Amino acid sequence: MSAPNIETIVSLSKRRGFVYPASDIYGGLGSSWDYGPLGVELANNIKRSWWNWAVYERDDIEGLDSSIILNRAVWKYSGHETTFSDPLVDCRECKSRLRQDKLEQDADGKFICSNCGSTNLTDPRPFNLMFRTTIGAVSSDDDPTALAYLRPETAQGIFINFKNVLDTSRRKLPFGIAQIGKAFRNEVTPGNFIFRTREFEQMEIEYFCRPEDAPRIHQEWLDSYDQWIQGLGISSENLKHYEQTKEELAHYSERTVDILYRFFPEREDEAKQWDELMGIANRTDYDLRVHSKKPEDAEGKRINPDSTEDLSYFDTATNERFYPYIIEPSTGVNRTLLAVMMDAYSERTNEKGETRVILKLKPEMAPIKVAVLPLAKNKPEIVEMARRIKKDLQPAMRAVYDDTGGIGKLYARQDEIGTPFCVTVDHESLEDGAVTVRDRDTWTQERISVDALKEVLQKRLS
Repeated sequence: MSAPNIETIVSLSKRRGFVYPASDIYGGLGSSWDYGPLGVELANNIKRSWWNWAVYERDDIEGLDSSIILNRAVWKYSGHETTFSDPLVDCRECKSRLRQDKLEQDADGKFICSNCGSTNLTDPRPFNLMFRTTIGAVSSDDDPTALAYLRPETAQGIFINFKNVLDTSRRKLPFGIAQIGKAFRNEVTPGNFIFRTREFEQMEIEYFCRPEDAPRIHQEWLDSYDQWIQGLGISSENLKHYEQTKEELAHYSERTVDILYRFFPEREDEAKQWDELMGIANRTDYDLRVHSKKPEDAEGKRINPDSTEDLSYFDTATNERFYPYIIEPSTGVNRTLLAVMMDAYSERTNEKGETRVILKLKPEMAPIKVAVLPLAKNKPEIVEMARRIKKDLQPAMRAVYDDTGGIGKLYARQDEIGTPFCVTVDHESLEDGAVTVRDRDTWTQERISVDALKEVLQKRLS
């Protein structure tokens, strides 16, 4: 089974230290969240898995970490200053501020307030989603030369570094640039826990190729991401593709396919159970053109008079110069983590009739791989042996020592946070040099020699 709703994961996350409300002691801040001790480990595991898969296991991807604050011209020529907006309406009855494109319509085609049901709404107006800031100690808020933005995506930092990476790495097409980094969007209606937040982290690839190869490569990335996502432990039954219509496509996109996850299984309308986990777009050659100094418009004027570089590519094999097409697989850490937790959630009834939560995370994803537990914390010899075992395991795997409860409660706690194995040191361990290893998913227990423990656990975790 998976989680029945996001609220179940919200409760588990705060109770066990995955995710906390940000600024909680001051009443919080809308749709802002802090990753706790377990959440930061899970997020790091997801990012590490992605980076290994996207960069290390391939021979055609380079890494990058670009600046969060870029020259304002980047956002001018990318189109973000004029087009990166949501249609905003206000309800005259309840004073709610809403995104029009997320509202339902009545039989007469009027948009309905999702808060109070009224159709008495204002006309839509564009609301730019970029967070504004100013640069310089003496700059004033109304000084246009000091205006800057927190980046709303990581992609533009890759595009403007295309020539740098090309020149320094001596790459040939096709090749890609990967980046993990924070992005910021002043969302009109954030919510649903970490599903939609104003600050989030992206794992993004911009893959550069010849125009004629773009359709094939787009499909290859789509197939590859299906495999990677399922490799995180997410069931294929909770995944599906959505092909964006021509009306939905961004102005730069020739084709975009979203991979959807069943984030809202509790909704009666099956169609509303799904929402976007990630998207894979064929951005054509739009981005490299708009950031280059040479392209001209229909009237012969330079599209970008501020750029100092031409981001075209010269193919020495064909003696052609052209602007590569770009395939962009983009996924968020927040949504991936939420999907992983929802899919791993399960419940089991013990012999006492008590319902226990088990987070069946894949070992690669589990924040803690092994918990070492002393059966009697008032016995110095047992505690010393348990701590020694934990220290011995730690270089090879994430291990913790815990003596803050009875053994039954300790097992239940580790099940709930997804720890694959518990190692219990008892009185017999002092005599036979063996410990009890308990499996999270089956609850079976096995005696294993301390000398063989690390090797056995490493095999099972892999």
